[in-house]
Amino acid sequence: MNALQHKHYRITVGLWLLPLLLMTLITACTKEDSVAGNTENTGKVTAAPTPVISVDTDPESIAVLVNPQLGLPDHYVPADLVYPDVRFIFTEMIEKRMMRQEAASALEQLFAGAEKDGVYLAGVSAYRSASTQTTLFNRYVQRDGEAKAKTYSAVPGYSEHQTGLAIDVSDSAGNCAAEACFAGTKEAKWLAEHAPECGFIIRYPEGKQTITGFTYEPWHIRYVGTELAQEISNKGITLEEYYDAVPVSK
Repeated sequence: MNALQHKHYRITVGLWLLPLLLMTLITACTKEDSVAGNTENTGKVTAAPTPVISVDTDPESIAVLVNPQLGLPDHYVPADLVYPDVRFIFTEMIEKRMMRQEAASALEQLFAGAEKDGVYLAGVSAYRSASTQTTLFNRYVQRDGEAKAKTYSAVPGYSEHQTGLAIDVSDSAGNCAAEACFAGTKEAKWLAEHAPECGFIIRYPEGKQTITGFTYEPWHIRYVGTELAQEISNKGITLEEYYDAVPVSK
C-alpha cells in the first residue's frame, strides 16, 4: 500500500467509526439527564416499591390472621391437636388443654425457659371449639351486654382459641387468671420479653384496641413462629399491622 492509499484507508475507517462514537455519546448523555431529572423532581433516586404482604387467611397456617373481621371456616377443627406437656391450673384432660402440635412443642420450650429464670407459668385455656365459644360468648352477653362482651370475647367462629395456636396463661397458682391484675406481674413481664424467642406474641397489646378489636390481654399469647414473632415484637406492632390490615374499629 502506497502513501496515498494508506491515507485514503485511514480516512475511510475514521468516517465509518464516527457514527458509532456519536451514538455512544448520545446514549450516555441521555442516561445522565434521566438520573438528574429524577433527582431534581424527588430529591433522590426513586427506590423500588415495598412488597405488599398478603393477609394470611389459611386456617392451617401458623400465621393466619383471625380477628373480629376475619373468621374461620364453619365447624373448623385443627387436625393436629395434642396435649402439651406443661402445667395447667386444672388437671382434667379436656379440650381447653389442647394446642396444635407445633404450638404445643413451642409452649413446652417457653415454660421450660421461664422456669430457668425462676418464673412458673400455668395454662388457663388453650383450644376452644366453636360450640364452647358460643356458650361463653352468650354468657358474657347476658352479663355485660353484646357491645361490651365484644371488647373481650370473640364472636363464635372468630376466636383465635379455635385455631389451636393461642393460649391464656397465668402464674402457677392461677392467680389473676385471665384478669386485668395479671398485668404488671413478674410472669406478665417475663412473657412480654421472652415469648417471641419461642414464637409467641402478646396478641392484644396495650393501647392497640382500635386495631385488634380487643382490650389489653397480657395473658393471651399466640403462636406465629419464631421469625414472625420476633419481627412483630421488635417493631412493637400487632398481627394486623404486620399485614397492613384494615383496623377493626376507628
